[in-house]
Amino acid sequence: MTRLLVATGNAGKLRELSALLEGIELVGLRDAGALELPEPGRDYATNAACKALEASRATGEVALADDSGLEVDSLGGGPGWRSARYGGEHGDDAANRARLLEAMVDVPDLARTARFRCVVALADAKGALGSRVLLAFGACVGSIARAPRGSAGFGYDPLVLLDGTDRTMAELDEAVKNTVSHRARAVAALGPTLRAYLGRR
Repeated sequence: MTRLLVATGNAGKLRELSALLEGIELVGLRDAGALELPEPGRDYATNAACKALEASRATGEVALADDSGLEVDSLGGGPGWRSARYGGEHGDDAANRARLLEAMVDVPDLARTARFRCVVALADAKGALGSRVLLAFGACVGSIARAPRGSAGFGYDPLVLLDGTDRTMAELDEAVKNTVSHRARAVAALGPTLRAYLGRR
């Protein structure tokens, strides 16, 4: 089975990507050793590219990274690329959701529009790609619920009502989510190129 390093320590993200990339052995940062990955940019593409390149350079492996965030129209597009740190500590999902609900307590239902965005980046620093990074993009439109609902997913999923449904991303079956999520769409866009590249190595 072809191996691919995923530049994340987020178990939920790794599990989601494993379902999206069947037939490829995904290895997370915890299996590859502790790496401090840079996020120097103020946009998803820069952060994803930097993480993928650094992971690939440090390990010599082909690396996939993503950067994603939640953009809420009533918050001027925030929290955006700061989504994972919105509540304070990086990756504190409960704190992030609590701060978002507090910020939107007076926002009426019709003004609670939002979208998830994702950029995935593929790097092979010591291989054919060198310093180049392949990027793909995905988005998923919805709105912000007034309270968390659902037990699936992670991050802001329990708060984001998928456009055209009455369910949050955390209430969707995994198979459904893996066709409509921002990450699924970005991976689908990169998928043929990714598989072709791995097949040539």
